[in-house]
Amino acid sequence: MTGFPLPAELAARAREVLAGRVEPVPPRDAATVVILRDGAQGPEVYLLRRKSTMAFAAGAYVFPGGSVDARDTDQAVAWAGPSPAEWGAAFAASEELARGLVCAAVRETFEETGVLLAGPGPHSVVADTTGDDWEADRLALIDRSLAFADFLARRGLVLRSDLLKPWAHWITPEIEPRRFDTRFFVAVLPEGQRTRDVGGEADQVVWKRPADAVELAHQGEIFLMPPTYHTLTELSAHAGVSDVLAAHREIVTIVPRAVEIEGEMRLVMR
Repeated sequence: MTGFPLPAELAARAREVLAGRVEPVPPRDAATVVILRDGAQGPEVYLLRRKSTMAFAAGAYVFPGGSVDARDTDQAVAWAGPSPAEWGAAFAASEELARGLVCAAVRETFEETGVLLAGPGPHSVVADTTGDDWEADRLALIDRSLAFADFLARRGLVLRSDLLKPWAHWITPEIEPRRFDTRFFVAVLPEGQRTRDVGGEADQVVWKRPADAVELAHQGEIFLMPPTYHTLTELSAHAGVSDVLAAHREIVTIVPRAVEIEGEMRLVMR
């Protein structure tokens, strides 16, 4: 049980929380999407480096994602694929929350990458999202002046929940000042679409083989948070995107916790 060493400031907060002197912050529901594509040497994942000025996970390489918006649970969202009830069963969530998680996954992916998991019908997908009108809608979604349901309705689009696969469930440790209850999804980059460096919370984007990203983290070249590191390690065992999609997943909630080991505060997964 070696775990991840905590920086001094977080270690001090951990001791306060463990001693009962600081109350843990309630986690916010969130969704994260691992976008995959097949590369010459196996699957590749899309990673964004969060700006150093961000309050949460500054400088970390992460998957696209974010918090559930209250409007993501709107039943007016046009839907194709597994139902919210089926997603709720996969993630041990209520039907309403599951609807919000899937909508947040698709919305945040579009906001942060330009990739849209939706199409004109239940068996089609948007081929290109690079025009000025798409960019205007993306920015309107980000500043919350446009609801996701209205965005889809105006364009005559259907959310394709079948393009997502449930992968994991992580809850930020109680010691963190910002906490998220995050469901992880995987999805394949739709044919014809391409990711874009759309700015915002990230200052750099890359496609990487999961094993390469893990190795860079070992070398101290990049910073990965434990859920990202763990997910990339799991994905590195698969030879291709089809293998990832075919993998059996039993979603078990993981809540890393802080423990003191030989005088040092460390984060362990179990």
